[in-house]
Amino acid sequence: MTVNIRILNESNAQMYQELRLNALKINPDAFGSTFEREVLFTIETVIERIQPTKDKFVLGAFDDGGSLVGIVTFARENGLKTTHKGNVYGMYVSPKMRGLGVGKSLLLELISKARDCDGVEQINLTVVAANDSAKRLYTSLGFEVYGVERNAMKFNGQYYDEEFMVLRL
Repeated sequence: MTVNIRILNESNAQMYQELRLNALKINPDAFGSTFEREVLFTIETVIERIQPTKDKFVLGAFDDGGSLVGIVTFARENGLKTTHKGNVYGMYVSPKMRGLGVGKSLLLELISKARDCDGVEQINLTVVAANDSAKRLYTSLGFEVYGVERNAMKFNGQYYDEEFMVLRL
């Protein structure tokens, strides 16, 4: 099984929204947002969210049949003193495609494109501390934990710790 990874654009908005909503349903504890919030987004909001710029892009992984099976977002910080940093958001691979290298392929492409952003020196991400498979993936690509926020999220009465990770380019 090969996957095709590319930057998403307006024409992919509907597919993106469907996969994103599935992510929020299947793994609600992995994201800061909720299905109930994002199901209300208009297609225009989704288009705006995924529209690539020189400092932000959403990568999609497509299977042989052209279905979107994985997504990840990169956004460079825009503060005067923080433009040397980029962030990974919304990493998700559909359950049927997990363990096949899709997530790794998405992140390798994200890292490659981030290196092309003039002046970006590091990539940061946040991961739920209990998400061992995601942490193994990030660590295998060189990300290192630099901090932990206890009770970072609270969902359905349960607290989740988050780990902060960085990859220096």
